[in-house]
Amino acid sequence: MAALKDRLRTDLTAAMRAKDNVRKATLRMVLAAIGTEEVAGSAARELTDDEVTALLTREVKRRREAAEAFRTGGRDDSAANEEAEAVVIAEYLPQPLTDDELDAIVTAAIAETGAESPRDMGKVMKLVQPQVLGRVEGSKVAATVKAKLA
Repeated sequence: MAALKDRLRTDLTAAMRAKDNVRKATLRMVLAAIGTEEVAGSAARELTDDEVTALLTREVKRRREAAEAFRTGGRDDSAANEEAEAVVIAEYLPQPLTDDELDAIVTAAIAETGAESPRDMGKVMKLVQPQVLGRVEGSKVAATVKAKLA
């Protein structure tokens, strides 16, 4: 069983006891998303910790995008709720990479693949993505790779 999923369940119970409504609702939503993902496809199976981390990363991104949309629409209360949910979910993600750490990983991947031009970006991304999963947004990784290969 995935340790991260167990931690989410345990924290949900604690949030229910503490009557922390934001945390409780957020963790329920995350666990529901995990359950949906597990039964999707041809065979039901349990997600690994890496797959749960990827799902959590997507959920945080969705919350941030929704908060931005709500702010643009003048709905600050809804934006604040989305941001609060993003903070709760982010607690379960690995420590974010610094720019220097990301640069080092990208530089090593470029050296390993022998990439020389932006056409080789796919090779580099394929090597970098598993190393940075859940620790930095894909758009930032892509921008860093592109800048180094330009």
